[in-house]
Amino acid sequence: MKFIVSSSVLLKQLSAINGVVATNPIVPILENFLFKLEDDILTVTASDLQTTMITNIAVESSEKGAIAIPAKLLLDTLRGLPEQPITFNVNIETFGTEILTDNGRYKLSGENPIDFPKIPTVNRSLTVELSSDALLSAINNTVFATSTDDLRPAMTGVYLQLTAGSATFVATDGHRLIRYRRTDISSPSDSSMIIPRKALTLLKASLPEAAPVKAEFSQSNASFTFAGSPAGSTQMICRLIDERFPDFENAIPTNNPNIMTIGRTDILNSLKRIMIYANRTTHQIRLSLKTNSLTISAEDLDYSNEANEKLLCDYDGDPLEIGFNAKFLTEMLNNLSAKMLSFEMSAPNRAGLIIPADKEEDEDILMLVMPVMLNTYA
Repeated sequence: MKFIVSSSVLLKQLSAINGVVATNPIVPILENFLFKLEDDILTVTASDLQTTMITNIAVESSEKGAIAIPAKLLLDTLRGLPEQPITFNVNIETFGTEILTDNGRYKLSGENPIDFPKIPTVNRSLTVELSSDALLSAINNTVFATSTDDLRPAMTGVYLQLTAGSATFVATDGHRLIRYRRTDISSPSDSSMIIPRKALTLLKASLPEAAPVKAEFSQSNASFTFAGSPAGSTQMICRLIDERFPDFENAIPTNNPNIMTIGRTDILNSLKRIMIYANRTTHQIRLSLKTNSLTISAEDLDYSNEANEKLLCDYDGDPLEIGFNAKFLTEMLNNLSAKMLSFEMSAPNRAGLIIPADKEEDEDILMLVMPVMLNTYA
C-alpha cells in the first residue's frame, strides 16, 4: 500500500482528531490511528471506545489497504517536518511502514487493522443542520459548568433539548446551572439527549469557523460532520449518556425582586482582585448591595487576610448581603461576552440569576449560581 500526501495537511487533520487518543487506553490498539486507503481518499480514525473521530484526506494513490499506526510516534515525526510531499509505503503483510521525505527515511511498526474496534453506527433517526459558530457558542457557554463527578453521570454532559422552534443547551454541576437557548437551530421533531463533556470539548477544539455542521442522532449515539479544511472532512461519533437529566426548569427561581445591573468587566476585574484574599478552600466572597452601590469583600481568618472594594451599579431592591463562590462567579462571567449584566436575587439563601443585558439576536442565556452561607467564613 502506497500513497503520497502533504505533510502539513496530514498533520493538521491528525491533530484535529488526536484528542480522542487516550494515554493509557483500555485496549492497546487504541494508541494507534487506523489508516484506511481507498483510491485517492485516506480515512483516518481515532477512538477511545466512547468517542470516535474520523477524518478524510485527499492523497495521491490508486491502491487500497489498511493499517494501524502509532499515533504519538507519527505525530511527533510530522511536527518536525517542513511542508513537503511525503510518501507512505506500507507492507500489509508485516505492517511495517516506511515514510519517505525529501531528505529522510523513517521506519515504524504498525499493527493489524482488524484489531481496531468497529466504528459505531448512527441510525440517523434525527438530523439537524446548524452552523459551526452556533455550535461553538453553545459549547463555550455550557461545557465549563458540567460536573466532573462520575457518581452523577447525567451531570457530566450537556443536556440538549430540540424543538421545532429552538435548541436549548443545559449544563449543571449542582452549584451552578447554565441554560443557553438558540432560536436559529430547530428540529423536525422534539427530542432530547445528553452529550458527554469530552465529546463537546473535542468538538470545540476541531470545529472550523463559519462552516455548516450536520448533526445526526440515534437513541444511543450522536454524530457531527463538518469540513475540517479544504483538504478533507471530519466526523465525530460519541455515545450519549443514558441517564435522566435533573429537572432544571423547576430549579430556576421566578420571583427575584432584587435586581442589580452592572458592567461585566467592572465586577469581573473586582472579583479577580478580591478573591485573592478569600479562603483558599471555600473561595467565598460577600456581595453587599444598597441603592446604586455594591461592596465586594472577602476574608481569610486563617491568615488574617481581608479586602473589599466598592463599585457603582444600578440596584433596585432591598438592602441585601449574599455570599458566592468567587471561583464559580469568575468562570461564569469569563464565558460571557455581554457588556452589561443583570443580577436577579431574592434572599441570601436562594440562588441568584445572571442574565446578559445585551445579547445576540438568536440566543438567550441564563446563568444560575447557588449562594454560600455567610457564616461559613473560615
